[in-house]
Order: sequence, then structure tokens, then C-alpha cells
Amino acid sequence: MKAITVVLAFLLGVAFAGRSQENGPDKKDLADLPIEKLLDIQVYTPSKRPEKLSATPAAIAVLTQEDIHRSGATSIPEALRLIPGLDVAQADQQQWAISARGFNDIFANKLLVLQDGRSLYTPLFSGVFWNVQDTLMEDIDRIEVIRGPGASLWGANAVNGVINIITKSAKDTQGLLVTAGGGNEERGFAGVRYGFEPAQDLYVRVYGKYFNRADSVLPDGSSADDSWQKGQGGFRMDYDLTQQSGNLFTLQGDIYSSIANQTFTNYAPSNFPTFYQVTHQDDYRTYGGNVLGRWTHRISDSSDFTLQMYYDRTRQDTVIFKETRDTFDIDAQHRFALGQRNDVMWGLAYRFSANRTAPTPTVSFNPPDKALHWFSGFVQDELSVVPDRLRFTLGTKLEHNDFTGFEVQPNGRLLWTPSANQTIWAAVSRAVRTPSQADEDVLLHQPRPPTPVVIQISGNPDYHSDALTAYELGYRIQPRPDLSFDLASFYNDYDRLRSQETGAPFAPGPGPIPIFIPVTLDNKLHGYTYGFELAAVWQVCDWWRLRPAYSLLKMHLHTASDSTDTTSVAFEEGNSPQQQAALRSSMDLPWRLALDANLRYVDELPALSVKSYVALDVRLAWHARPDLELAVVGQNLLHDHHGEFAPTFVGTQRTEVPWGIYGQITWQFGGKR
Repeated sequence: MKAITVVLAFLLGVAFAGRSQENGPDKKDLADLPIEKLLDIQVYTPSKRPEKLSATPAAIAVLTQEDIHRSGATSIPEALRLIPGLDVAQADQQQWAISARGFNDIFANKLLVLQDGRSLYTPLFSGVFWNVQDTLMEDIDRIEVIRGPGASLWGANAVNGVINIITKSAKDTQGLLVTAGGGNEERGFAGVRYGFEPAQDLYVRVYGKYFNRADSVLPDGSSADDSWQKGQGGFRMDYDLTQQSGNLFTLQGDIYSSIANQTFTNYAPSNFPTFYQVTHQDDYRTYGGNVLGRWTHRISDSSDFTLQMYYDRTRQDTVIFKETRDTFDIDAQHRFALGQRNDVMWGLAYRFSANRTAPTPTVSFNPPDKALHWFSGFVQDELSVVPDRLRFTLGTKLEHNDFTGFEVQPNGRLLWTPSANQTIWAAVSRAVRTPSQADEDVLLHQPRPPTPVVIQISGNPDYHSDALTAYELGYRIQPRPDLSFDLASFYNDYDRLRSQETGAPFAPGPGPIPIFIPVTLDNKLHGYTYGFELAAVWQVCDWWRLRPAYSLLKMHLHTASDSTDTTSVAFEEGNSPQQQAALRSSMDLPWRLALDANLRYVDELPALSVKSYVALDVRLAWHARPDLELAVVGQNLLHDHHGEFAPTFVGTQRTEVPWGIYGQITWQFGGKR
């Protein structure tokens, strides 16, 4: 039945394809954004200042609000599937593994994620809790993704990439928006946003959202009992005085609460008949909130100053782990022109993060509570060697942390524009992934039934930073007005990667069992990776756009001569796909219809026994009126269910992603969507 639905959807596109003259005045057509405008989109992440996408010396991709809306994605991780070369895998209903250029895991630690300048990274394991990160999808202005190091500006953990989620100004979200829908997997969701102008130049919006997602499935097709509910609300205020005094003041915040069913396999020291483990069905609860303030002052056309502060609190409560974390951050940066050819930027930042954990037999931290401080500064100079032709950027980040002290992360980038439709860029960068609390302080027990063996993983107080030296080369060309290509290649040289050093087995009690195998985290893994990412945009005609993409990743890792680690090489080389391919199609049809499809191929993950798969998402939308849209979205339509990832360090169920279909209605009264 699903296959028939897909075929009918594509037949509809073929039968009725043509330029519609009936679209409402507020609906964006593909012809409204020709390839030239797509390449001229202003991006912020590569240099912390606006610049054209086509003139950026980095492997960057941008998801606009229109891309996100037309994809039918209901969460940020789902939207990130559209990024060429990014590895996005769903582990269960609320857990995701997301990385760039290898080393993927639920606890991936080489990707920095930001939302409106607020870091979403947790020093608990140097990664992101993706089940916590959310906002009203209609409020996202764009998502900028850099594949490759961004440490010289953004600091530690911007090793293999940076994801920057940027929401709309309150000025651009005036009026009332209501959206709601439901289906077999998205059982029910709703969102509401209201924007208003209480005083001249002061713009405000408030929003609220809720969703209820059904269970994923086990490999045999039965329910995994991991349904998920979440509610979130927030606000944003923008006091826009840029025309009068060059000042822009922003204040925004969010608050959320969620509950998810989850099945954990816990270590039970006294439970011999079941090999020292017990399976526990638990309610996984998360709570939190944040508030951020930013002052931006435009001094002149070539100079500006930004001061930003935020506070963030998160709390996670499960049967195997409990944590409450408070984070405070202050950041200042200044940009100015030096002479006719130099654009200089510098900044200073301080971050404080403190957490409290509750130990369990499965996982604990020593000490259970920890307060951490980061001090950092950066400077970058962009030199125009030949105006509009050759540009050289040199910068470095100097950072001090409580784990390893000072870290220096330099970066050099060259951009050459031999003609108006070609760009060649190259970069050499150094980046580090500083240790996390898990690297130094964790104690994790993993039973290994049906044997009486328990793996005991311990942190290492002498753990060092992972180090990367990256070499990149890229090429962009628009050979015709309706066609563009973007190629990015890389060679990454890694040193001091995390290894798991095995010690001599021992029995902790008077009897011969259980047998404990001690494993200590260390830095005795090194090696290199290389590959490329190729993306294209083809405007077939004014109502049809295709976006093919392909990426290749090769990994060659080795352990040190004195290492006792026999598992990390195979695990790290086999938990990220070597090849990925995608084809995204967008059509504007008669009668105010829009048809979008995303077909993607993901290679196997041999370390996790996950087979390669092909997935298809389709969205058909009808603009009944300029302010009213009805849509039907089908996700993962080619299979009843398929595996994408598997549990690694924490004992949860191995689940698979089922197919789904949902309907959605969106009503916009006044303002813009």
C-alpha cells in the first residue's frame, strides 16, 4: 500500500506538472528563488559575520525555512537529514546519532551545535542530548552546517563540524500562526505562535508547542514501548533601533518538559541468575529552560560590536542516571576594518558550567558534582589580496579549560575567485576535542550475558585532548544559470583519539564469579580519514528543482604499540557509513499544489550490524488559501521498518524506524509564515 501511495504521488507530479498561476501571493514558488539567489544567501557561521554562501571558504550547506517546511520534518534532527555529507541516524524514538565526517555515535563528541549563539554542547560527554533540543519549526530562519573544523572561531569541540540553528527575528514573525496534525507515528502535535508590536520598534513573539510520538519497533516488528511526549514554550523580543542609533537588543527564552518510555538494561550486582543485569521499563524525564540576551551595535558599515549572555538549566532523570546542570556564558566580539584590505575580528568569552549527578550501580561519576570554567579569546584577519579575486583568512582561538589547561587552535583559509561563476578554496586547521567528565570521572558497568562477565569502564584523570590537523580543498561552479555544483574534499589527521585499554580480569568477591574486565579510557588511538562531499542544484524548469548529493568517507585508524585495545579501531571505522547518496525533488504544481520528495541511501554500519538502506519521504501540500495550507507527509515509505543505529555505551533496546504518515494544517493570520 505504501508503494502504491508513492507511485501515485509521483504520477500526480508528472501528470499535472506545470507552472501554476493560482498560487497565493504569500506562497513562495521555486521560481522566486533562482540558483543565483540561493548562492547569494548570507551566512554567518564560517566567519561570524554575514557573507555570501558562494564566497565562503568552507564546506557549508544551508537549510532555509522553505527547505525545512517543504521537507515535512517535525524535528531538528529530521531536518538535518537534508544536509549533504552529514551522518544522521535515529537510534530510537528520542535518541539520535549525528556527526560529520565519521565518528558517529549517540554520544558523538566532535560536532559543535549552537542555537541563536547558545551552545548546546554538554561537558558531560562532549556532545549533544538531541532529545532536549527543540523549537517551533516554523520559527527557524535557517540552519547553517559546516563540515570540517570551526575551532578557530567557535572553540573546542568544533572538530568535525558546526551546526548553527538560527531562529527568526520577532519582527519577522508578526501575527498569529496555528499548526496541528497527527498520524500513525506522529500521533498528535500542535503549535501556536503570536507576534505583536507593543511599542514602536519593539517586536515580541510568544509560542507554545506539544507533540506525542508513538513507539518505534523492535527488529521483529513488535512495539519497542518508547513513546515520547513533550511540551515547550518560549518568547523572543527584538528592540530594533538600527536605523536610529545602530543598536539591536534581543531577549529570548524557552522552557520545556518531556517524558519518554525507555527500556534500560541495568547492572545488578546481586542478580546472579540473570547474569548481573535486570531489564527495567522506565520513564525518561527531561526538564529545562534558558534565557539569552544580546546587544548588537553597528558602529559603521565596516565595524560592529556584539555582547551576549545566556543562562541554561537542564535536568535529566532516568533509572540509570540523574543530572542537573547549570551553565552561564558571556561572550563579546568586535569587528573593524584595518586599512583598505583587512577585516579584523576579535573576541573574549567566559563559560561556567556546574552539574550534580546521582550515582547508580550502572553509571556513576567521581566526583558526582563538578564545576568547570572556560576562558577563551580569538582573533581573525581577513586580507583581501586581490579585491574580488583572492582572499586570505588567518586566525586562532586560545582557550583555557579545567581539564588540559591552554589549547591553541589556528586556522588558515584561502579563497580564489577566478571568474564570476567559479570559486576555489583551501584550508589548513588545527582543532581539539577537550576531555569531558565522562573521559575523566565515569565508572560504567556493562554486563555481558550469557557469561558471568561485567565490563567495567573507568575514566582517566590524565586524559588528554583529541587533536586534529585538517586539510581541505573545495570547488564551486555554476556552469549555467540553471545548474550549480559544490565539491568539498578533506584529509583529516587525528592524534590522541580515545582508546579503551583492557586490564587483567579479576573477581571482586570471595567467589570465582562474577568476572570483572577493567577498561580504562586513554589516548592511544590515531589515524587519518579522507573523502569528499558533492552536491548539486538543477533547476529543471521554473516549477521543478532537483538536488542530488553524494559523499564518501574512508577511515584508517591504528592503536599505539603499547595499547591493549582490540575493539576501538573496528568500532570507530564501522559506525559511520562510507557512502551516502540523496536526491531531493521539489515541484510546484497547478491548483496551488506542491510536491516534495527526498530519496536517500545510507551505507551499512558493520560495527553495529546495521544494514544499508534506502528511505523515501514524500510531502504533498495544498494552499487552499494564501493563509491556509493542508499537507500530507509520508516518511520512510519503502519499508515497514529499518535499522539506522544501535545502542553503544548505554544498554537500551535495539530498535528500528517504522514507516509513518501524518496530516497537517497550518493557518497564518497576518505577517509571514
